[in-house]
Amino acid sequence: MEDFERAVLVAVNTDKMKDGECETSLAELERLLDTAGGSVFAKMIQSLDSPNNRTCIGSGKLIELSDLCKANDIKLVIFDLDLSPMQIRNIEDGIDCDVRVLDRSMLILDIFALHATSAEGKLQVELAQLKYTAPRLTGKGTELSRLGGGIGTRGPGESKLETDRRHLKRREEQLNAELDDLERGRLTKRKARERSGITKVSIVGYTNAGKSTLLNKLTDAGILAEDKLFATLDTTTRKFTLPCGVDILLTDTVGFIRNLPHHLIKAFKSTLDEAVWADIIMIIIDASDPEAMNQLEVTEKLLSELMEKSEYNKDKPTLYVYNKCDRAELGFGHLAIDPDKNSVAVSALTGEGLDELIAKLEAMVQNGKTNETFIIPNSDAGIVNRLYASAEIIDIDYGSEAVTVRATVDAKTRGQYDRYRVKKDGECDGEEDEEY
Repeated sequence: MEDFERAVLVAVNTDKMKDGECETSLAELERLLDTAGGSVFAKMIQSLDSPNNRTCIGSGKLIELSDLCKANDIKLVIFDLDLSPMQIRNIEDGIDCDVRVLDRSMLILDIFALHATSAEGKLQVELAQLKYTAPRLTGKGTELSRLGGGIGTRGPGESKLETDRRHLKRREEQLNAELDDLERGRLTKRKARERSGITKVSIVGYTNAGKSTLLNKLTDAGILAEDKLFATLDTTTRKFTLPCGVDILLTDTVGFIRNLPHHLIKAFKSTLDEAVWADIIMIIIDASDPEAMNQLEVTEKLLSELMEKSEYNKDKPTLYVYNKCDRAELGFGHLAIDPDKNSVAVSALTGEGLDELIAKLEAMVQNGKTNETFIIPNSDAGIVNRLYASAEIIDIDYGSEAVTVRATVDAKTRGQYDRYRVKKDGECDGEEDEEY
């Protein structure tokens, strides 16, 4: 069996941090390292008003770090914050042995490189690596080379990182162009789903909350589900039929994490936008994690930022799913569950609570449905087929000039075909049709 690469983890506890925040973040960094295939040899925490501009930690702590690495043949040091290119260079120069210095974002990028499987995922990871990592690859005896194996060196774009900066710039432009092409294809699919009228449910949440396991349990999607951070990067969409017979689309998305690298958010924009385009948001929370509520806060903050940058409907119905309730020995005393929020406790692993989850989803999908009459000219007869797909047809009458359809529709379908709808008494008519 291959030995795990040993690393020293370093954190700075600043005055701005809450009590225990530094230790919690460092524990998460340890899990990230485990996901990347490494192991922790030692942890170091220094309390400072703010990180040192030159070496992040103080000179005395840097000497201590150097002695630790030299005495134990440690080749990897990871800082639990983002480092500037100059800080990385100064830290490596200050350590009296050959080590690689990574920061939190570089480690996350490395994990994404390890888990990317689709063509789009690999392009997104490479783009994020080029934008974030290339300026920082200025360590001992190297220019832009980080080859040689080990954590922080892999990824679809690692061979490109040996070339000059102008070539990297051209590669970045090429990646953006390829991702733009893929984004246009994704947009076409989204518009097709919009026209179909089928309700789209986006499964979001903190990394390792159980999103993929839940989708597998509901739809037999067969996607990778491991007890590791960022086990799933690529979005997966599956159709699910509710007990009432209505079909919905469930989409698994990439997990969130505190201090998610900015370049990663930008590179994975098209993937993260699945939440923006959804009709219903399903937030998965790992109820067994003592940090569950803090993780929920991070998830809601990132979702809010995504929604703010979009012109799409921001006011979406949301279902809060507290997962891993089978771990009863851990208890739920740490959860400050908001009774006003639409929520349910489940175990995606055992299936406990899924019936209630499905019932809540069905109620959310059915909410706002009304009986409407549509008069559709024969020239637009294709609309009738779309209504069959997205509505419950009550009756239909084929006339010489138009088709009259009575159907039970949700708010979304009602809005899509409002130009054909017979307005009810007292309902405004006129201005709404202009946008069509």
